[in-house]
Amino acid sequence: MTLQGKVALVTGGSRGAGRGIAIELARAGAFVYITGRSTGLQQAGQVRGTLDTVCQEILELGGEAAAIRCDHTNDRETEKAIRQIAEEKGRLDILVNNVWGGNALPIGLEPFWEQPPAHWDNMFEAGVRAQLMTNYYAVPLMRKTKDNGGLIIHTTFWDRDKYTGNFYYDLAKNALNRMAYGLSVELAADGIAVIPLSPGWMRTELVLAEFGTDEEHWQEVEALKNTESTAYIGRAAAALAQDGGKLALSGIPQQVGALAEKYGFTDADGRKVPVFRMV
Repeated sequence: MTLQGKVALVTGGSRGAGRGIAIELARAGAFVYITGRSTGLQQAGQVRGTLDTVCQEILELGGEAAAIRCDHTNDRETEKAIRQIAEEKGRLDILVNNVWGGNALPIGLEPFWEQPPAHWDNMFEAGVRAQLMTNYYAVPLMRKTKDNGGLIIHTTFWDRDKYTGNFYYDLAKNALNRMAYGLSVELAADGIAVIPLSPGWMRTELVLAEFGTDEEHWQEVEALKNTESTAYIGRAAAALAQDGGKLALSGIPQQVGALAEKYGFTDADGRKVPVFRMV
């Protein structure tokens, strides 16, 4: 429980990477706020989780969490969420910028001129800008906590600067990486590390549903043999938050598989899933 007394915010925390990160930060002792638009308890047969179901999971594990319904494309709602954290806790030590609206359309590999321009709104308004504005409101609160060795994580994609194959996706993810770099320079004097964190192929709820399986039976699907659970990126985030030397990594994209080797954690099934590499 080395994060005891720390306060974390995970945006887009109702499912996928956000859920995995929220749970693992709570396991390590942090009080975790999760934001998103999905509320209420999950119904039978429902693929997507909600903020309330994740909070329930955390509480059942003995952790502490609170849900704040927030549409991060609405600046007023984002500001209100940060203000609530300031009023209730008076500090923010860990910010995980995970909110992302870029999967509203299929992310294909067609050339740019054949891609729908609506990708821009989905990836930049509901992704890049949403994360930027969360930083805008959260950073002043984080800077007030001088003793925290703070951490901002941007969940992203990075593989040695290789082109991802989708023009808009590549542009958006590199924008997040560059945002983290710029913030790392501006926040270095405050001792706040800003790290882009790149997972491999995660078994999110939607990926499992696409292959007609679940977290208990995914090993029966050959195509999923090299995937990783969302706990893997969660454990990477928790390890970074606990690292007293994390400022040396600030601004530098980190891959979850490499951090597993560095810090010695494993995925939920005990494996160390190798670094994801693009073909």
